[in-house]
Amino acid sequence: MSFLESPFAPLVGGALIGLSSLLLFNVHGKIAGISGIVGRLFEQATSDKAWRLVFLVGLLVPGVIFASIGSEAFALTPVPLSLATVAGVLVGFGTTIANGCTSGHGVCGIARLRKRSIVATLVFMTTGVISTFITHQLIGGF
Repeated sequence: MSFLESPFAPLVGGALIGLSSLLLFNVHGKIAGISGIVGRLFEQATSDKAWRLVFLVGLLVPGVIFASIGSEAFALTPVPLSLATVAGVLVGFGTTIANGCTSGHGVCGIARLRKRSIVATLVFMTTGVISTFITHQLIGGF
């Protein structure tokens, strides 16, 4: 069993997410909410685009590197591109309605004991469980 197949890989990943969120908040006073960081990157009036772009690149580059080194670590689900696109658009609408995403509410908001983040994360998780059930049980899964 390689490190990537062991239970330690997700633990290390989770610890790194928590550490990076803590550093961003303590150093820059910013919440590590991906939808807010990316969304404000495309606003005209945003003056802090540089750190947002660096943050986004920092999210994407390691994934590309690891995918090229050991693609077996990335499980691919054979979902049609059209379904993935619709799902992505719905997630975008959801994060806009919820004023944040799982990283902003789930990681940062819950850590700060914000009630709205706890409620939002419960809604995210419940919706995810229901969507997975419907996809795998009623539609036949992918």
